[in-house]
Amino acid sequence: MQIKWYGHASFLVTGENGKRVITDPYTPETSGYNRIPDSPDIVIISSDNDTFHCRADLVPGTPTIVNALQVAKSGGQRTEHGIAIQAIAAMEALDHQFHDPDQNGMYRFTVDDISIGHMGDIGNAFTEEQLQFFSGVDVLFALVGGHPTINLDDLEVVIKRTQPKLVIPMHFRTLKYKPRNSFWIQSFLNYYRPEEVDFACDSEITLTKASLPQSTRVMVLTHAC
Repeated sequence: MQIKWYGHASFLVTGENGKRVITDPYTPETSGYNRIPDSPDIVIISSDNDTFHCRADLVPGTPTIVNALQVAKSGGQRTEHGIAIQAIAAMEALDHQFHDPDQNGMYRFTVDDISIGHMGDIGNAFTEEQLQFFSGVDVLFALVGGHPTINLDDLEVVIKRTQPKLVIPMHFRTLKYKPRNSFWIQSFLNYYRPEEVDFACDSEITLTKASLPQSTRVMVLTHAC
């Protein structure tokens, strides 16, 4: 499996069979990141009204679009191109500083026997049901930028309870990211010892089930776009 981070909450996951999944595509003009160049088989969006997370219309090609919130509200699972996608409802920060909070969906899916969890755009502490939803996930795409997403102390509870093998940070401030309200990556890394953190120095990594660490580590990617 290859994982590529475009920026914000958007990743490309490519399986050994060539199937491609893109998560939460953004609007280039408001996010600051370049337009996504790759054509996937599936695009998963965590909501249909947040332009930082739902711009499947800007992704090249004719992918199958999966709205995680709709999946969460209609049985919790959908299979496309042989990939089973599970979802659970979540909310933006109830004390959102900029607008009324919107509902969204968190989701997980498995590629090459590696389970991947995406935290959507949740802005509150996890419920017990949400913690159980991510239990046993191998790779967690984690919201680490602080308000209006989940508080970092609450995020650490999620990581310690669900024990992912690999945490890949997303949704944090970078030199290209236009909104200035998010934390830089160091705010999240302060929760970890230096020897628990790896820097890919690239936007892409290759993983196999066998290469996953035995205990939780953090892998920091460079945005591709």
